[in-house]
Amino acid sequence: MDTSPYANLYGAPPPDLVGALAGRTQYSPLVPGAQALEDAAPQSLDGLIMLAPPGTIERRYAIALVLRALKPGSALLVLAPKDKGGSRLAGDIEALGCHFQESSKRHHRICITQSSGDEKAIAQAIAEGAPRFDDDLGLWTQPGVFSWNRLDPGSAILLDHLPALSGKGADLGCGIGILAHAALASDLVTSLTLVELDARALSCARRNVNETRAHFVQADLRKLNEPALKGLDFIVMNPPFHNGGAEDKSLGQIFIKTAAGLLRKGGRLYCVANRHLPYEAVLKEHFRRVDVLADRDGFKIFEALA
Repeated sequence: MDTSPYANLYGAPPPDLVGALAGRTQYSPLVPGAQALEDAAPQSLDGLIMLAPPGTIERRYAIALVLRALKPGSALLVLAPKDKGGSRLAGDIEALGCHFQESSKRHHRICITQSSGDEKAIAQAIAEGAPRFDDDLGLWTQPGVFSWNRLDPGSAILLDHLPALSGKGADLGCGIGILAHAALASDLVTSLTLVELDARALSCARRNVNETRAHFVQADLRKLNEPALKGLDFIVMNPPFHNGGAEDKSLGQIFIKTAAGLLRKGGRLYCVANRHLPYEAVLKEHFRRVDVLADRDGFKIFEALA
């Protein structure tokens, strides 16, 4: 497949399906430093290759943004694993008013279109996937971010067991800022750094945590390089354990190891995890003391002393 006409990229599609990824401008919100499709001027971009997101609303939103941004006649190549949105991909593109070619390869569905799409359908998909204020949460959120339309039950239990915090802290994997909002309820907290990979979630967090004490960093915890985060008094976190839709227990273990390196001696980590995840051994390896504050509804709440 000739992918040379595609100057832009969304996500990390398999190179064996689309060729080398290097040299293309990245637009995925899950890549730190990427451009934002929302900011791209209409009819300004040359062709784009997209690994489509798995969620229906999120996927149609992203495809619609690309169609709005592409120059007339420029091509969109969009693909997804069959069990992660690929089986619905053709319907999504058709609903946006595009003619397309479809093929299958290595458990992926691949669609290519040079259509501009239907302007009204594109505008509707963008409106449906855009950030919005959720009355039940009382917060800004967006389809596609973690637990976007409900309070995650693990976070809810952690909130029930958070003490009044103090000093300099961080919320690792902050999402839309639910834990950070609670942490900053204490006047004794002098600063809180919210670290998040997903640019959409971080943008919501900025709106939800409108505090001079709050600082925001888009970063992948697996590659974190923030010297200013050393010597923290506390960390709160609900670490992820999925990567690209598949369970990845190592992610939470990396979060724990990173937290241990960021805390000062005597600093404390407050963490929630699904009961089945193998985190206790890693916690005990990297912290001087580990206490279970709660064990209910399939979750454990840990307090770990650095």
